[in-house]
Amino acid sequence: MNRTEFIITTAIILFVAFAMGWFANWLVHRFTRVRQSDVADLDRMSQELHEAEETRDQAITYLQQREAELTNQLTQTEAELSAAMDGLRAARQEAEELRARVG
Repeated sequence: MNRTEFIITTAIILFVAFAMGWFANWLVHRFTRVRQSDVADLDRMSQELHEAEETRDQAITYLQQREAELTNQLTQTEAELSAAMDGLRAARQEAEELRARVG
């Protein structure tokens, strides 16, 4: 193999290596490229997730307020019931005293 054949063979080998590298690079970018529709889907899903989280937070706040209102009403009702029971107990006692005086 003379010098010219060696240079041509080396040039062909380097060109083939370059072509294979370029093709491999093109394949990698072809399969790993993010499509615009994928980005749009991700944006839409993130927006929906954000809205769902806001709705959940609002529902939690509403339930906490409603629970506080119902607890307050229950406390008031229990206090009224206790007062009514005390009044009824006092009325029965007074009725018993009046019966004892009359009879």
